[in-house]
Amino acid sequence: MAETGNGPARGGRAARLLREGGGPSRATFLELFFDLIFVFALARVSERLVDDFVTAGLPAAAGQTTLLLLAIWLVWLVAAWVTSRYDPEQPAIELIIVGIMLGTLLMAVATPEAFGSRAPLFAAAYVGVQVGRSLVLVILLRGHEQQRVPARLLFWSAVSATPWIAGAALAPGTATVALWTFAVALDYLGLLFGWPTPGLGRARIGQWRIAAEHLADRYQQFLIIALGEAFALVGLAFSRGALTLDRTVGFLVAFVSTVLLWRVYFFRAGFLLREAVAVASRPARLSQVAAYSHLAMVAGILATAVGHELVIDEPGRHVEAAWLAVILGGPTVFIAGRAWLEHDIFGRVSRPRLAGLIALPALAPVLAHAPPLVATSVATLVLAGVALADAVQERRWPRARPMPRG
Repeated sequence: MAETGNGPARGGRAARLLREGGGPSRATFLELFFDLIFVFALARVSERLVDDFVTAGLPAAAGQTTLLLLAIWLVWLVAAWVTSRYDPEQPAIELIIVGIMLGTLLMAVATPEAFGSRAPLFAAAYVGVQVGRSLVLVILLRGHEQQRVPARLLFWSAVSATPWIAGAALAPGTATVALWTFAVALDYLGLLFGWPTPGLGRARIGQWRIAAEHLADRYQQFLIIALGEAFALVGLAFSRGALTLDRTVGFLVAFVSTVLLWRVYFFRAGFLLREAVAVASRPARLSQVAAYSHLAMVAGILATAVGHELVIDEPGRHVEAAWLAVILGGPTVFIAGRAWLEHDIFGRVSRPRLAGLIALPALAPVLAHAPPLVATSVATLVLAGVALADAVQERRWPRARPMPRG
């Protein structure tokens, strides 16, 4: 059965929580306040990723940090869906958002030692957010047909809570990583398939009635947060050492690279995301797919920033395979996510993005023996080439409009 939110309400208070065409179309001040927690959370993820390359190694340690990023992104994503499906100006929804803020802050505090001494704190905070949010919504929507949606999420959150808690209870090691990987996979599979639940079936997310334009704005705001974290990361790295020529060049390259990431994102598809979901036949479906493309872009931005920080700290060091993986892999993942978003909006991928996706990995053998500063400079030149090709393309052809996709 499709869950469009058009059925008769059986509870006045519950019905007031649903947007049903109302509520603010732009982010509220509380949502922007909420995002500040994720500025700190992304900073902790970035710091941990840098430590992975400096003190540990690829791919094991970086894989652990990726797990933490996936968990943090999912908390933010579901919160964004909550404020796009329910009225964020209702006091009950505001309290839910504040509760998620507290849980996310605890997760961020635990991130550096999440697979060590603070594993119980990270797992308890994550499970508390996921289970608590859905449980409160189930109670608030009592007597309304839309209670089934948070009930499904509650079931899946309770199921994934077992490997989360079990992994935290074990001594740090491979078992914790395996259990938490399984738990994250469960959470994302639930999201992908609509949380199929015994007795309730699965949610038809593509047919949900949500403020999809509001959700599109939220995706863009989170991506801006990631870009801001990139600036913070390279700025702190530059401020820690002497103002030598090679470190200054590395800093300037990092600045230009981050500006280019912003430019490549907002060219056409990023700029038109809000309009695209407005004309989509199934805006909720497009918003769901956009979640994955934005996750890829956020991961790419953070990896790119980490690569720049490593180079600023040690610009003359011989480039290692792990370093090259983030120096070239970060922009590659970002462009892949951006190409995915473009395909969702226009039904095609432009040649500049395809060229960038081919060029960056192809340069790896050439740059394997080059100084790291040369590697970051070349990766930035590829981004500049994509941005320049976009500008030329815009002059030659009229501005493309989004397709009414679903």
